[in-house]
Amino acid sequence: MPADTAPLRDCIATETGRRLDASPSRRVGGGCINEGVRWESDAGPLFVKLSGDSGYAMFEAEADGLRALAATGAVRVPRVIGVGTTGRNAFLALEWIELSNGGARTDTLLGEQLAEMHRSSAKGFGWHRDNTIGSTPQHNDRSSDWPRFFARQRLDFQLKLAEQNGAGRRLVERGRLLSEQVEAILGGRQALPSLLHGDLWCGNRSADASGSPVVFDPAPYYGDREVDLAMTRLFGGFRSEFYAAYESAWPLDAGAESRATLYNLYHVLNHLNLFGGGYGAQAQAMIDALLSQTGH
Repeated sequence: MPADTAPLRDCIATETGRRLDASPSRRVGGGCINEGVRWESDAGPLFVKLSGDSGYAMFEAEADGLRALAATGAVRVPRVIGVGTTGRNAFLALEWIELSNGGARTDTLLGEQLAEMHRSSAKGFGWHRDNTIGSTPQHNDRSSDWPRFFARQRLDFQLKLAEQNGAGRRLVERGRLLSEQVEAILGGRQALPSLLHGDLWCGNRSADASGSPVVFDPAPYYGDREVDLAMTRLFGGFRSEFYAAYESAWPLDAGAESRATLYNLYHVLNHLNLFGGGYGAQAQAMIDALLSQTGH
């Protein structure tokens, strides 16, 4: 948070058309990447994500993604109020939602609503713009070939970053070999291009005061719907009711569980590039397990 909040307050006021208090009322959780604050205004409180000026493009892409998810009418996301920069600090202003823990009913609704959102489709895989996964660039060039899209724009990019960040030679080499085997692992799967949340772990979902699901911090693109379902299992936190409701609304294809390891490798590699630590060993184990399926 800048020491002098006046320029930021004035910029947010201009972008949102609201009168804001002189400074935020308190800090709130903004994730691992950015700072979050509650800022009172004449039209009610705002949730404001803050970053240095370099974060403006990331916030702009996030706002675009939130609007796209909201346009499906399937699941609640925070409404975008404004996005901008003072030249020193970037911000994303969202509606303030009083969040709750929710319960089994919340997970049931989320399963149904996610299946509905996934029915929003496009002619190909990718997105009309690049965005970020955490703070990592996520490239979304359009493609009609899902295995190639996932290999080139998901795995290859993360492996390149891992090499630049000093990851072990074996991980990088075996990872690149795996990338060449993606089509074989997917069995030539050409899934329907579904609108994905793209970063659907338990920390990016909650419930509003009524218990209805809320999702946020998306990294959307059109891809295999199994990508979202796989990530919900990566760190846990989703009840069995969620999976039962999704399956009831739109059953997954045979083999989804085996494909989940491949899809989650993307996120584990991204965590390796963002945070280091034990994610390298986890990624290596996943790569080896997947290559064993192809006899490598």
